[in-house]
Amino acid sequence: MKRIMTIQDISCIGKCSLTVALPIISAFGVETAIVPTAILSTHTQFQGFTFRDLTDDLEPIKEHWKKEGFEFSAIYSGYLGSERQIEIVRDYVRTFRGKDTFTIVDPVMADNGKLYAGFDDHFPEKMAGLCREADVILPNLSEAALMLGVPYPGEDASPEVTKELLKGLTKFCSGAVVITGVTLEDGTFGFMGFDGKTGTHFEYGNPKVPFKSHGTGDIFASTFTGALAKGFTVLDALKLAADYVTACIRNTYEDQNRVNYAVNFEEELPWLMERITSNRSINNPAERR
Repeated sequence: MKRIMTIQDISCIGKCSLTVALPIISAFGVETAIVPTAILSTHTQFQGFTFRDLTDDLEPIKEHWKKEGFEFSAIYSGYLGSERQIEIVRDYVRTFRGKDTFTIVDPVMADNGKLYAGFDDHFPEKMAGLCREADVILPNLSEAALMLGVPYPGEDASPEVTKELLKGLTKFCSGAVVITGVTLEDGTFGFMGFDGKTGTHFEYGNPKVPFKSHGTGDIFASTFTGALAKGFTVLDALKLAADYVTACIRNTYEDQNRVNYAVNFEEELPWLMERITSNRSINNPAERR
């Protein structure tokens, strides 16, 4: 069985970070090894959440795994709470990256053009350094602009502007650079990317659902990582991730009893598991059930 390492926080309630990475990657039939960077009572949308920093535990975990000789098919990092954690994660990658180990960095640090609370202006530069270790990076528009030190183009950035951001990000990652949460020329919502190995642009979108929620980026990155480990190509893994996120958002939008802090990813896990072994399209409602 393949094994994936994922390094990010645990929000005990909130359906994000490790609480979505573990079940989603496991749905692909892949062992999921977690490295928790912090424990929060809820994610940061809530007021008064508790926070326990686990930075001091990261080195002992790494040394124990190293002693045991554990190997990993992929290493996937998400939210990291400090510059020190970024440096430790770079060391994790250098320690455990084998000849065939794939490294995915989701540089979780910003939305709507603003850094998350607790990050200073130097944080994007440090995150860009971690991106240099990756085979694939998955920033949103805010994170892309901050790492490049350019003005935030807004949620409805034109495809031309997004392509310029992609071009700039290639100096941090020579593999696949993907910007998530973008509006495409045909009005659909999805991702745009650039493959540094082939020099080609690619994009994919689904009809936009008028609903926004916390944690969808973590769901996207986790689905993408699991699909890669299952043998999907990079592009097919990205498409599956986009389809699954859309299914989760649509499910939540249609649910009159939904919570206001996350999407119903659990209810769409059976659809995801069926999709792993089929080619059914999310855009045909008759095929969703």
